[in-house]
Amino acid sequence: MKHSTTLTLIAGVIAAIALPQISRAQATHTGTVERVWEDGFRLQTADQTLWVDTSDLYGKNTPDNINVGAQIQVTGELKSIEFDTSAISVATLSNTLSKNF
Repeated sequence: MKHSTTLTLIAGVIAAIALPQISRAQATHTGTVERVWEDGFRLQTADQTLWVDTSDLYGKNTPDNINVGAQIQVTGELKSIEFDTSAISVATLSNTLSKNF
């Protein structure tokens, strides 16, 4: 009995350490901007909608850098319900603008 309790406790500690790291894995998503606000935007991908936090990149000036309808590629990590972006690529007809944090 004592042995199984110890194993259960060890498994719980490992899970508590590992799970937050798994949820913070870097990912890249591409989609169309549906709405823009001061420190973020809503991105519609092929299979999901992301609320993208851009405050680390643009502060409160996201509308000066991102337009509704733009094709965007974001790299970052999902935190709670927001996607915290560390890099954004905006595809335009003439060039590609990239900003990395």
